[in-house]
Amino acid sequence: MKVAVIIVSYNFEPWMDRCLGSLRKSSIPVDIWVVDNASHDQTVSLIQANYPEVNVIHNVSNKGFGAANNQGMAEALQNQFDYVFLLNQDAWVDENTIETLVSLGEKHPEFGIISPVHLSGKGDKLDFGFADYAHLTQKEDIPSSEYTEVNFVNAAFWMIPVRVLREVGGFSSLFFHYGEDVDFVNRLHYHGYKVVYAPVFGYHDREQRIVTKPMEYRAKTVYLMTAYANPNHSFGYSFVKAIGGGCEQVVNAVKQRDWKGCWIYLKYTASLLFQTPRILSVRKHVKQESDVFIQ
Repeated sequence: MKVAVIIVSYNFEPWMDRCLGSLRKSSIPVDIWVVDNASHDQTVSLIQANYPEVNVIHNVSNKGFGAANNQGMAEALQNQFDYVFLLNQDAWVDENTIETLVSLGEKHPEFGIISPVHLSGKGDKLDFGFADYAHLTQKEDIPSSEYTEVNFVNAAFWMIPVRVLREVGGFSSLFFHYGEDVDFVNRLHYHGYKVVYAPVFGYHDREQRIVTKPMEYRAKTVYLMTAYANPNHSFGYSFVKAIGGGCEQVVNAVKQRDWKGCWIYLKYTASLLFQTPRILSVRKHVKQESDVFIQ
């Protein structure tokens, strides 16, 4: 099996050796593409000097997480790879992780995303996001079964069969950063595929952040776009969830005398209304079997 690992980088230096070093130790060989979103540090030159086997796509501007991953996916499709493994720059894997995920993909054609268990960077506990999605509280709760189905898992470690990309496409152009993984999973479910994780490990070097008001605003507005674009529901239902939900957020902000939030939600809801023709077009295209967004 030919596996292409895609890493979107932005100031990759702090994690480079752990991330790329773990891939060198993989029990099956992989080809690596680092898609650099205009780093300000020495990411590109260090990769070229210390990891000559890595293919680097050097963007002169930040294209966002989804679009940069699509660039790597395009390489995988053009070069007839069997799988792509999306790996965050602040993450790394055990030697047997990739081989195990590929093996599961070969046995289960209904799997669209296969993930390892996400641990913290120290490996002493579950990653907080993964624990939430998997409904687990501690490492000891990890099921011993060959795989466990979940509704969603974040895109820090995603093994995707290339045949799935040819049917579902890449990350949507509606999203720049945040929300694109939720949208992809929604489309994956529309096309009948499952999301699972296996009892092997990936390590994500991040700490849970205190939710600030700007983060809350961003999360709520991104949710509106994912609801509007969701092909699993009728356009009427999605319209109510997105536009009606935006209006509800405006009303709630007024009740809380959060005038900044009121203005943000009002502007975003109006923007969604303005983008309706584009969103309708995207909803139509993602229901078709094609490598949409990757070309």
